[in-house]
Amino acid sequence: MTQEELDQLAVNTIRTLSIDAVQQAKSGHPGTPMALAPLVYTIWNRIMRFDPKDPIWPNRDRFVLSNGHASMLLWSVLYLTQTQAVNADYESLGKPSVTLDDIRRFRQLESKAPGHPEYHWVSGVETTTGPLGQGIATSVGMAIARKWLASRYNKPGFELFDYDIYAVCGDGCLMEGVGSEAASLAGHLGLDELCWIYDNNHITIEGSTKLAFTEDVAARFLAYRWNVLRVGDANDLDRIEDALEIFRKTEGRPTLIVLDSHIGYGSPHKIDTAAAHGEPLGEDEVRLTKRAYGWPEDAKFLVPDGVMEAFDAGIGARGAEARQRWEVLLVDYRTKYPELAAEIDQMQRRELPSEWDRNLPSFKADPKGIAGRDASGEVLNVLAQNIPWFLGGSADLGSSNKTSLKFAGAGDFEVGSPGGRNFHFGIREHAMAAIVNGMSLSKLRAFGATFFIFSDYARPAIRLSALMELPTIFVFTHDAMGDGEDGPTHQPVEQLVSLRAIPGLVVLRPADANEVVEAYRYVTQLRHQPAVLALSRQPLPTFDRAKYASAAGVARGAYVMADATGGPPEIILIASGSEVALIVEAQEALTAKGIRSRVVSMPSWDIFEHQPAAYREEVLPRAVKVRLAVEQASALGWERYVGDEGRVIGMKAFGASAPLKELQRKFGFEPGHVVATALEMLGRK
Repeated sequence: MTQEELDQLAVNTIRTLSIDAVQQAKSGHPGTPMALAPLVYTIWNRIMRFDPKDPIWPNRDRFVLSNGHASMLLWSVLYLTQTQAVNADYESLGKPSVTLDDIRRFRQLESKAPGHPEYHWVSGVETTTGPLGQGIATSVGMAIARKWLASRYNKPGFELFDYDIYAVCGDGCLMEGVGSEAASLAGHLGLDELCWIYDNNHITIEGSTKLAFTEDVAARFLAYRWNVLRVGDANDLDRIEDALEIFRKTEGRPTLIVLDSHIGYGSPHKIDTAAAHGEPLGEDEVRLTKRAYGWPEDAKFLVPDGVMEAFDAGIGARGAEARQRWEVLLVDYRTKYPELAAEIDQMQRRELPSEWDRNLPSFKADPKGIAGRDASGEVLNVLAQNIPWFLGGSADLGSSNKTSLKFAGAGDFEVGSPGGRNFHFGIREHAMAAIVNGMSLSKLRAFGATFFIFSDYARPAIRLSALMELPTIFVFTHDAMGDGEDGPTHQPVEQLVSLRAIPGLVVLRPADANEVVEAYRYVTQLRHQPAVLALSRQPLPTFDRAKYASAAGVARGAYVMADATGGPPEIILIASGSEVALIVEAQEALTAKGIRSRVVSMPSWDIFEHQPAAYREEVLPRAVKVRLAVEQASALGWERYVGDEGRVIGMKAFGASAPLKELQRKFGFEPGHVVATALEMLGRK
């Protein structure tokens, strides 16, 4: 068998595995794998530096399937390359990541071949994809991370980080706004280790792209300052390889390869149709298609002799050699640069340096206080100095979010300074969050920031961060009506409960500067959970912790900040953020009236829900049924804590444009209103 024949056999193996898996599942997307099998084969078996025996070695090339509905492309190559499974502790499990049985059970429960690529589920998947545009946007974060890692750790003779990122995308990825945001920033930053391959097949679910997408994609990307190449035949392996080699030699620009393809290639009746996109071909069409490939028509899940050996001789040998060279290099690097080598080890295992929390600020009691965003800025600057790979930035709001890192040497990440720790994402919240995910997937400890109201723009990527179990940090300021005169477009109402609803996402709304410190202390230690900090724009009183409970209670999600005296509480007052000071003041007024009340600061529902039942009972005893929660946000969800006999002072409408004090009066966030409500609940005057 000639090499050309062996190549074609391997390509058709990917195609037919994809066809058979979709047909057996009676669900899936066969057309794109049929079209792009030659591309994926070329990337994996001719170009990529990836060792299937160690799919997490730090200098591997990354492959991102942004059009994740074509996941059978990925499951096929992970199986054919015999990529090994790795557990959450970075240990090889001594078994394949994806088996042929997984492919037979494509899209079935517990199969390692799910409907879309899932990072936390299958080794060899670099990021979860499916929502179109997210994969390519995340790949920009990976490229940014590569630039930063190379700047800090590469030394003369020690090119530890020089990997490339290949992202495959389709029309949907380029139509979604997040892809445009990310492409614009990638071009600005000159991310020349980044290559997107655009599957230009002119078909979407509804039919021809002529229905809605007729722009000149190449011209758009040239305007973004990308290098743009075109391959007119998706079946021409040599031309694909030539284009990829040009990418690898291109400096100062990311590369877009426009690949003209035919969706459903080989299918006599469904090629170039929407019918090949999102449904099985059907048994008769499967047989006709296999006949067109020169394949046994009734064979299912066939892997001919020589195919897996071809992958072993290609990517297997090339990847093993690259990894072994890198490991030898790292041994010498450890001798010459032991401190930097130790950082690499800690970073790769998501560990923290010793004394990572030294010098965190402690704020003195002050009735005038400090804004949550200002306290956050102080903490970020300490953490970033203690943790060299802790970095991030804002969506053009650094001065408002107070996220700028100002210590000596922090610098800005830009074309001429890839070692900078301050990132300027521009007014691109959606891409920012996806890019932060890509940086985190590269093991950097990354944060992104904007106003809380614009978390809506970032939400899809935040959801994926939770799905992937990444320890990303999102800093959202202007958390409530503190924006005052800017009005309801800038005053969050439903955002807090919306983010609390995301499984696995830790949401914290600190009540004062010391709670901000403790919130960061908690989230910085997370290894498998993203976190959101909702911080105030306006100053909040800094509580006297000699009088009130320690802010360390933040680590338990909720804690008794001030308790009743002279007996058990008659009423429990619960709040988060700026409203904690409000209920503290209300408690003093109730005490003066002889009413015993307890103040509970509850910065995080999620953390509190994970506490032992005994602790939760200690904070919110079932015997005390009169409970009042106060929060400048939607009241939805608070019923779980106040119960049937409780009440919530919250937002039932959008805000208004006025000074903060007037807004607090209008919407009932004043001590007098809290006291009056408490008295009414207790049947007192």
